Amino acid sequence: MICALGSALCFGTASVFQAMAAQAAEPGSGAGVDPALLLRAARQWRYIVGLALDGLGFLLQIVALRTLPIYVVGAAMASSLAVTAVVAARLLRARLGRAEWGAVAAVCAGLAMLGLASGAEGDRAGSDALRWSMLAAAGAVLLVGVAAGRLPGRARSLALGLGAGCGFGVVEVSVRLINDLSPSVLLSNPAAYALLAGGGAGFLLMTSALHRGSVTVATAGLVIGETVGPALVGVVWLGDRTRSGLEWLAVVGFAVAVAGALALARFGEASVEAETDAQPDPVG
Repeated sequence: MICALGSALCFGTASVFQAMAAQAAEPGSGAGVDPALLLRAARQWRYIVGLALDGLGFLLQIVALRTLPIYVVGAAMASSLAVTAVVAARLLRARLGRAEWGAVAAVCAGLAMLGLASGAEGDRAGSDALRWSMLAAAGAVLLVGVAAGRLPGRARSLALGLGAGCGFGVVEVSVRLINDLSPSVLLSNPAAYALLAGGGAGFLLMTSALHRGSVTVATAGLVIGETVGPALVGVVWLGDRTRSGLEWLAVVGFAVAVAGALALARFGEASVEAETDAQPDPVG
């Protein structure tokens, strides 16, 4: 659980830097999903710092996924929005109102309930069909994202954010489907390729969503995509369970944590607006 919360801390802080970098990146060709955007954003030190924090957060997330049910780790990842709000309030001097502080408290309460109710990770290894399904899902996320990039306005932001969340959800499930790290087995495991493809698609779609669109709507889609689907896969196919008699507490905790995260999604808009009002960075 400490690793899951540490991962959320890294991801939440990284999102502040990456949102500012994506918004400040040079305009591209106008295409909905622009792979070159990653290269343009990477010219800014903020994006590099964000990537470093994402790397550390990913390592902590892997450790958490090896010992906790996916639904617990997914809710912890959603709580990164609470970290984003607090970090943005600190670094950008944006104010947290009562509603935002209430949402932060709700996220913390939901995670506390999940911590009390969660059991050990499921003992099912997962079938080969599930591994191939994750690889297919990663490819579908990228294809759908390309199509979603052509949508207008809020629909575009929501679709790209949801696609990014699904990509990161593929990563969460794929980590559980990799049981042997020996090179010969790893290279023949479709889940290993699904992990790489899902993570890459998630980064590309989320950066595109943050570049031109509503941070609020994109982040809300991200939260939904990376929590609900992976949690169901963990329970149905991988055997994730709660402690005996505490199923209700896990459901309530998951719902409260995700609802609090969704309530905080709109705070990302204020963060980017605050940075836009600031003077350009001569280095970036």
